[in-house]
This record gives sequence, structure tokens and C-alpha cells, in this order.
Amino acid sequence: MGHLLVVESWVGSMSRLLPRAIREGGHDFTFLTRDLHHYLRPTAPADGTHPLLAARHVVTADTNDTQTLLPFAERLHGLLGFDGVLSSCDYYLPAVARTAERLGLPGPAPRAVENACRKDRTRRVLAEAEVPGPRFAVCTDAAAARAAAREIGYPLVVKPVDLCAGMLVRQVGDDAELERACRAVAEFPVNARGQERAPVLLLEELLTGPEVSVETVSHAGAVHVVGITDKSLGGAPAFIETGHMFPADIGAASAREAAETAVRAVRVLGLDDVVCHTEIRLTPAGPRLVEVNPRPAGNRITELVRHVTGIDLAAACVDVALGRAPDLAPRPTGVRSAAVAFLLPAVAGTLAAVDGADEVRREPGVLELDLAEPGRTVRPATSNNEYLGHIMTADTEGPGARGTAERLLGRLRPAYDRQDIPAAVPA
Repeated sequence: MGHLLVVESWVGSMSRLLPRAIREGGHDFTFLTRDLHHYLRPTAPADGTHPLLAARHVVTADTNDTQTLLPFAERLHGLLGFDGVLSSCDYYLPAVARTAERLGLPGPAPRAVENACRKDRTRRVLAEAEVPGPRFAVCTDAAAARAAAREIGYPLVVKPVDLCAGMLVRQVGDDAELERACRAVAEFPVNARGQERAPVLLLEELLTGPEVSVETVSHAGAVHVVGITDKSLGGAPAFIETGHMFPADIGAASAREAAETAVRAVRVLGLDDVVCHTEIRLTPAGPRLVEVNPRPAGNRITELVRHVTGIDLAAACVDVALGRAPDLAPRPTGVRSAAVAFLLPAVAGTLAAVDGADEVRREPGVLELDLAEPGRTVRPATSNNEYLGHIMTADTEGPGARGTAERLLGRLRPAYDRQDIPAAVPA
């Protein structure tokens, strides 16, 4: 079977789902990272062994420097022989695409991935093709942002062009709020993996209406829509994902329009042999593209899809990385809807316990209940990086999974030892 090169990863759920999918597919992998300690932190399992570190080979190299990475991967390929290259971490997807190209292995076009991973480039490419999206401006500093804001009009959204998990994405309503948002982005010049960030930011018209994501798999020029997930948002003026349900309960016409918009965006960007997670707002004027992520969805969405359809998007990611047609045939699961709801810290402190967990865990319909261990230092959430845990539920009758998840989440009560932690900073 296949031998894959995995270049870095998120340390959340996909970092466990991908190794599982590789093993269950009969393949193995070599893991390449610049910092082993990143995978030995408290997010690792209780036994201290992250599944990525159970690879056939674990190799260290400077994955942040493409000029170093590409010849290193080529030498490694000569020794070990790879059949595909992949990653779940957005910050390394362009490097993975370039590595696959250098090694002559399957994968999406590097330029397509680079354009998808930079929100400003995505906006420009899609606007040129008239894919519907918000009015926007790319700005180099606060002065340019103020001028653009006068043109677009408040309220609007400020985004860094190359961060993930909603980090530093803020709604602003006037010049003062815009100034603070621009300053916050400028004061975060390096991402969590030590990579220098692009010195620009994106201003966008504020879109209203429900937000959904379209999960697609592209292979051999065909784009297959697996389904549509809906999203709950909170934490204003931030945009924190507080929950998801699959399939989205939005009606057939809206689902069709969202799917068509996502497929068009994926094709315009030129993304092939890749799993995509495309976010869309269903505005009163029709679907508007938020962003295209050229990797499987995070936040347990892939598991929601699997529970309802039997389709494993992590396995599909492995298949297309190997140049193979993915298995996207739905299977009866007995589940009509599945949902996840996230527990967010509301105060700064040290987590002492989450009361109510034992009772909630025994409730019918609960698929998962995963909570942070006592002792974690927490702050009020400002992005998707600060969850205290999640609950996942299933409904075998209809679209009731979200209501169950939210009701049971309300029975979980975090307790804190103290509340003297400094103000939140980006993770």
C-alpha cells in the first residue's frame, strides 16, 4: 500500500483523524516537523504519545523554509519512497503542494493552494471571475484602511489574510474600532508556527444571514459535494464558532445555491485532488463566498459527516493525496443529523472542574463529550483556539441534533480556582 509524507499538522482532532485514516487504509507514513515539542504539549493524549509520533519515521527539518524543505524532501524521497504528501495545517498546505510537485506526486496545483490560503488572493481571483462575495479592500496600514472603510461603509469586518481559527477577525463599527483592530493585527507579525505574516489586512463588507460550509472532494477534475454544514457564531465582535450541525437545515433551494457557489469557487481557484471546506453566507441577496479552505473541515465537522453519511473525509484526503479515487458513496447509519456544540470560557482563571459532565455523558444521543482537564489556564474566548471542550449529539429522527447539543451544553458548568489571568492574547 501507500507510504505518505505528512508535513506538520494541527494538534486538534484532524491530527488524530488523519493518522487513523492512513492506518485504516492499509498505508503508513513518515512525519516531518520542525518542532517535536509542538506535539508533546498538553493537547497530547494522556499517555503522552501523539498519533503523529507513531509514524514509521519521525524526521525533523526546517519546514518553514521552502528552499530548505524541497531538496530535503527530495533526498528523503530517494531513501524512503513516498506515494503522497499531505498536511492538515493551513500554514503548511502551500509547502505540501510544492513538495508534491517537486517529487512528482499527486496533489493540487501549488498556485491554487497559495491563492486559497491567502484570503486577499482568494478575494481577487474570485472577484475577477464574478463569484459572489463581499465588497472588499486590501490595505497595508491603518490610514489605507480608514480610506477603504469610507468607501465600503461601516459596519465591516477586519481580517488578517493568513491566520486561521478566526484569529483577530473582528467586526468594527467606526474609525476608533477599526484603528484598534488594525493595531491588533499589526502587533501579531508571526504566526503560531514561527512564520512571518504578510504585512497586509483585508477589509470586507459585513455579510448577514446564516453561515454554512460546503464540504467537497475534488479528484481528476470532478468536484463532488459531500454535504452542507451549518454554523453557529458568537463572541461578537469576534466571530467564534460555537457549534455546527450536519446536514444544514436550510431547505433544498438554499442548499443547492450554496453548493453551486462552492463548486464554482473551487473550480475558479483551480483546486483539484483536494478536500475543501468552503464557507458561505446565505445573505438576503443570495449566497456570498466567505473563504475556501483547501483541507478537510476542523471542529469535528468531518465526524459529523461520517456519523450521518458514513463518508470519511479524512480517508478521502488520504486517497486524493495518493492520486486515488475516494470512496464517497453514502452508507446507511441510522443518524439523520449530528451536531457539535463548544464550551467556551467566559472568565479568566484556572479551570478547576466542569460540573455536570457525568450526568450529561449518560444522556441518550450523546456521541462524544470531550472536556479540558482541570488546571488549564483559560481566558475569555476571542477565537476558535480557546474551547474548553465539546459535546457531540445525534438524532435518528430528523434535524434535532443541534437543539440537543445546545441544551446539554447548558448543563455543563465550568468552575475556576482563580480569576487573575492577564487579558487575552492571540494563541
